[in-house]
Amino acid sequence: MRANGWARPAGLLLGTAADALFGDPRRGHPVAGFGALALALERRCYADSRRAGAAYTAVLVGAATGVGMLARRAVAGRPLAEVALTATATWAVLGGASLAGHGTALAVELTGGDLDAARSRLPSLCGRDPAALDALGMARAGTESMAENTSDAVVAPLLWGAVAGLPGLLGYRAVNTLDAMVGYRSARYLRFGWASARLDDLVNLLPARVAALLFAALAPAVGGSPRQALAAWRQDAGAHPSPNAGPVEAAAAGALGVGLGGRTVYRHGVEERPRLGSGHPPAPADLRRAAGLSRLVGWASAGLAAVLAAGVAAARTR
Repeated sequence: MRANGWARPAGLLLGTAADALFGDPRRGHPVAGFGALALALERRCYADSRRAGAAYTAVLVGAATGVGMLARRAVAGRPLAEVALTATATWAVLGGASLAGHGTALAVELTGGDLDAARSRLPSLCGRDPAALDALGMARAGTESMAENTSDAVVAPLLWGAVAGLPGLLGYRAVNTLDAMVGYRSARYLRFGWASARLDDLVNLLPARVAALLFAALAPAVGGSPRQALAAWRQDAGAHPSPNAGPVEAAAAGALGVGLGGRTVYRHGVEERPRLGSGHPPAPADLRRAAGLSRLVGWASAGLAAVLAAGVAAARTR
C-alpha cells in the first residue's frame, strides 16, 4: 500500500463518526445547495422529453463528479489533507444519523399517540402523503423508508467513496439527489426524470444487495433471523417495481419479522406494492427496531468500505 494508502479509509471512518456525532450540517448543507442549483437549472431547461432530462442529469452529475476530481487532485500527495477532505465529504453526503433519529422519534410519537407530530415528521423520512395514513400506516411507511434509505443514504455512498474516493462520494450523492427530485412517475417527470431514475438504479445495483446482506447478517442484533431475511429477499424482492428497493426492503422485512407492502399513497398518485415478508404489519416498536438495525448496518458498511478502500489502494501499488 502507498504511504498515504490509509488516507481514504481513515477519511471514510472519520466522516461516518462525524455523521453519528453531529448529524447533518445545520446550515449551508452542501446537498441542499446542490438541490437548489438543480432546481434552478430545471426551471431553465425543463422539457417533457427524455433527451432534456438526460442532458440535465449529465450536466449536474458531471459537475459534481468534476468537483470531486479537482478536490482529489488538490490534496494528492498530502495524506492528512486527503483524510480531512474525505472525512468532510463523507459527513456531508451521509444521512445515517438523521435517518435513524427521525425513525426513532417517529416511533416515539406513534407510541404516544401524537399523530399530528408524527404526520409532521413523516415527510422527513419519505414522500408518502401523511394525511392519508393512520398510525400503523405511518409505522409501515417509516419502516420501509428506514430500509431503502439506509441503502441509498449510507451504504451506497460509502461504497462509492471506497472505490472512487471524492469523485465517487460527490457523484453518487448527485445521482441520488436528482432521483429524489425528479425521478418520480408523475406526469411532469415521467420522461424528464427518466435518465435520473435509471442512473440511480444503475449505481445502486451492487450497494443495495450489499445492504440487503448486511440487514440479514445483523438481524440477530434486533431479535431477528438471518434465514428469514434471506428467504424474504429470495421469495419476494422480485415482485417489487424497484430493482434495488425490493431486495433491501424484503431483507429488512424478514430481519424484523414483519410484513411490508400494500397500498402506498404518494402526492403524485397511488401504487399497490407487493407483499414483502410474512410477518405482521410493523408497529411503532418495530420501527424503533428498524432504526437500531439501520445504525448497525451503517457502521458495518463503514468498516466494509474502509477495508475495500485499503484494498483499492494496495492494488494500485502492485
